[in-house]
Formats: sequence, C-alpha cells, structure tokens
Amino acid sequence: MTPKRWIDGDESAAEMLGRVAAERPFLLIPPLHRVPLRVGNVVELVGPSSSAKTLILIQAAVNCILPKEWNGVHYGGLERLVMFLDLDCRFDILRLSEMLKLRIMEPNGSMNYDEGLFNLCMRRFLYVRCYDSLQFLATLKTMHYRLRKEKEEHHVSIYLLMIDSIGSFHWIDRGSTFFPLGGEKRKRLSLQNVSDSVVQEIRKLQLVHPMLVIATKEILLGNAYGAYEAKQNKSLPEVSDLRNSTSNTQQLPYREYMPSVWQSFVTHNLLVRASDDHLPIRHHEESSLYLSEWLLPSLSFRDKFIVKDAGIVMVS
Repeated sequence: MTPKRWIDGDESAAEMLGRVAAERPFLLIPPLHRVPLRVGNVVELVGPSSSAKTLILIQAAVNCILPKEWNGVHYGGLERLVMFLDLDCRFDILRLSEMLKLRIMEPNGSMNYDEGLFNLCMRRFLYVRCYDSLQFLATLKTMHYRLRKEKEEHHVSIYLLMIDSIGSFHWIDRGSTFFPLGGEKRKRLSLQNVSDSVVQEIRKLQLVHPMLVIATKEILLGNAYGAYEAKQNKSLPEVSDLRNSTSNTQQLPYREYMPSVWQSFVTHNLLVRASDDHLPIRHHEESSLYLSEWLLPSLSFRDKFIVKDAGIVMVS
C-alpha cells in the first residue's frame, strides 16, 4: 500500500487482514515455525552433512505449492511458486513427489490422491541445477524473465527462493584463478566479486518479485556439539583462517567461511544437526533425532524433531 492511498483512503479490518496475510504469510512448519518469516527475509539453514537441511526445504516447498483449499478439502498451503536452485546437484525429486502425495492424501484419509491437484502443485515447483558459479550467476540474472513468464502462466507469484547449498562452489572458487570477463577492460571475476554479484542480483529480484529466501549451508561444528558432529565434519576441509563470528560479532558454534557480504545479507540463521540419540517409533524400530536452534534471532531453547515419510514431526 502506498503512503498516499493509506492517507486518502479508508480500509476495513477485513481488507487490512487480507492485505497483511498476502504480504506476510507465515511458514508455520517445523522447525521454521518459531520465528515469523516474511518476504524480504533471507534465512540461512546451516548444519553438518546429513542434518535434514534439504528435507526442511522440501517440506517448506510442499507447504508453499499446495493450495489453501481444493474441492472442499483444506490443505492450508500458500498456493504460490517455488524456485529451487540446486547447487550441489543432489536434489531428489522423488522425495518431493512422495511427500506431496502423502500431504494430498492426508486430509482425505485415503490411499488415493488427486492426480490433478498433484500435477498442478508440481508445476508450481520450478527447478534449476547449477554446476558452477558462472551458471549460478547467469541463472540469477535471467530469473526475472522466467518468474514473470511463470506468473502469467500460473496466475500466482513466487514466494520462496531456495538455494541448496550456497557454499557449494566456495572452495573451488577460492582456489581458482578467474579469467577476465569480456576483455581486458572488464574487471576480473574473483571470489569476492561472485559473492557481491550474487547478493546484488538477489536484492534486485526481491524488489521486483517480493519473496522469502532460504539457503542451506554445510558447516563445521565445534567440539561442544559432540562426537557425532566431529565425525561428520571430517569430510569438510580444515581452514585455519576461517572466522568464528558474523558481521554483528555474534559468536557462532561453527566455522564461518562465506564472505562478509553474504553474512551481512542474511537476516535469520537456524542451526540443525543430528543427535546421538534415537527415538523409538514402533516395536523394534527407531528414528533418528534431530535438533534445531535459532542463532539469529537468538532463542534460548532447542527444538527436537524426527523425519517421517510425510515430513518433519516435532517431538517433546
């Protein structure tokens, strides 16, 4: 709403609530439910390998592409578009389709699912795979045109931009000697230039296509988080000069390696990790237990959750 319209015009309570709901639809799904997230936010979902980061993205995507209601059945979705940028090239589309089918069947209590609804939801999920930083930048630079086309086709706008995982090319770019782009008069492409350009392009997209950004990042955890994490972290490179704090000097329980321009761009930070404990779910069956903790904003408690076929379930 423009300032002039706010001053000159009257707005009923119903109109105000509808407008706020459209501008600030909350992702009330675990473990993202503790903090009200809205368009314009940039959420960094950090954790060691195999800590359910991508599964959280999938569950958020399913909640976004599902309708609020379909043929009299309430699904509680946002009915919006999702753009998923796969930077580590390990995304499992079958996992997404299986979770979506289960969510569609859940309200009906039936093993049959509405194929028309399934196909409609899957068309709202936009997927791009990038193999290096140049492809990533090219995708961001041309995304405006694709999002505009998809909005015209589906009559709904984007709500979620997902990046899995933002640090995939960092170590390759750090050790590479980049070449000049377009001749000697153009600046050389460097690790810092790549990060600056990524942040700049996402900012431009958010101005034209208001959306929430969620990016996963694989990190090294400190010894305080137990032997399991230390074992998982052996697969990641040891770098002695990595910083241990963000741009606002907040102490982090992991080694930060992303450039400061990205760190200052992030508005929310959620740490997820696997626990050494397991939770019994059936006779002679156990499920892996995961922990989540908000670092930015800092909350004084941790959530526990398990992963089931239909998605993530919080446990007490």
